Amino acid sequence: MPQLNPHPWLIILLFSWMIFLIILPKKVMNHLFSNNPTLKSTEMSKPEPWNWPWF
Repeated sequence: MPQLNPHPWLIILLFSWMIFLIILPKKVMNHLFSNNPTLKSTEMSKPEPWNWPWF
């Protein structure tokens, strides 16, 4: 039963986890945070009253 031989499967498992944990997060993070977020103004804006022309 060749599937019980752990030698080739262990290498494949370790190599795939290495790719998922080391290489892919760097690539994903480069695409997600390419733009710096803009800060909202701390100044409070005065709300404008609603205009209800039908009343």
